[in-house]
Amino acid sequence: MTEILQRLGRDEAKALADELVALWRGDSSLGDRASARLAGIFREVGLVTREELDEAELKIAQLEHRLRLLENNRSPTPPTP
Repeated sequence: MTEILQRLGRDEAKALADELVALWRGDSSLGDRASARLAGIFREVGLVTREELDEAELKIAQLEHRLRLLENNRSPTPPTP
C-alpha cells in the first residue's frame, strides 16, 4: 500500500483516501460516482452492460420470430412455364 501511495501524487493520494473513508462510512454518492466512472470507461472501450446485452438479445429474438412468421405465411408459388 505504501508503494502505491508513493506512486500517486499528494493530491491523488488524498482523493483516494477521502474516497476510501467515504466508502467505509457507507457514502452512497461515492458508489454512484464509481459506478458512473466505470460505465464511462466501459463505453469508451466498447463494452456493454448486462442490461444492454439483454435488450439486444430480446430484439434479436423478436426479429427472428417475425421472420419465421413471414416465412411460414409465404405461400409457395408454382414455377412459371
